[in-house]
Amino acid sequence: MASSQTSQLAFWGRFRKWLKVVMTYSVLIFGVFISITPFVWMILTSLMSLGEAQGIRWIPSTVHFENYTEAWQRAEFSNFFLNSVKIAAISLTGQLSVSVLAAYAFARIKFPGRNLIFGLMLSTMMIPAMVLIIPNFLTVTWLGRIGPIRWINNWPALTIPFMGSVFSVFLLRQFFAQVPDELYDAARIDGATHLRFLWKIVLPLAKAPMMVIVVFSFIGSWNALAWPLLVTNNDDWRPIAVGLYTFITEAGQELNLMMAGAFITIIPILIIYFFTQKQFTESIARSGLKG
Repeated sequence: MASSQTSQLAFWGRFRKWLKVVMTYSVLIFGVFISITPFVWMILTSLMSLGEAQGIRWIPSTVHFENYTEAWQRAEFSNFFLNSVKIAAISLTGQLSVSVLAAYAFARIKFPGRNLIFGLMLSTMMIPAMVLIIPNFLTVTWLGRIGPIRWINNWPALTIPFMGSVFSVFLLRQFFAQVPDELYDAARIDGATHLRFLWKIVLPLAKAPMMVIVVFSFIGSWNALAWPLLVTNNDDWRPIAVGLYTFITEAGQELNLMMAGAFITIIPILIIYFFTQKQFTESIARSGLKG
């Protein structure tokens, strides 16, 4: 009798364990399906004719790879692509420089009002980005009038307002604060200054959060649309996202070419994430940002 009850308990224990695994993988598979479906639809639509793209179908009857060539040429993606690369490079360089220095100051240097200033800075993350568009536009317009550099329709308006990222400062500050004080004490004994300690010791240890900032900053700069349309009036400095407007005409949307152009625009993002995914996931695990 005792052995029978023991076997039943073991059976139900294995059953509950198996059921938990099945439910976990079912939820994960469902999430993957929901996430990947729009991406698959975009690729399939980019290979359709215009009539098929505007209809209700998933599989193209004839694969039209020429849509990518036509989208690249008609939208002049070569010019927009180069503009996006330059804007992303300037924004990323500036954001890393500002964020690293600010985060180190908040994490390692004691000065009056440090926590208050950091708290006020974090509170600005609650302000919607769209609310800041008009004040930022008025600011860059005023700076362009009084300064020697032209801001409107030029790289300063597209890059400088985004070099001070509160999220980047917060992420790096949290990591810098975890660096043991013993390392700083040893560096001070060797005569190292704050800048040397930051450059020689802290930054080599902070590769993971730096890669997170690289990915987020690049994606934000590469996908920007509303702000570039506001501060530019020609195609000299407009990014690649603006090129997708070429396929919206009075007759309607050329959906197949728009999806081909959209896939072209996300290729650099996929490449960046492919090379930084290891550091990206490591930083998310270490920083406590897991869901």
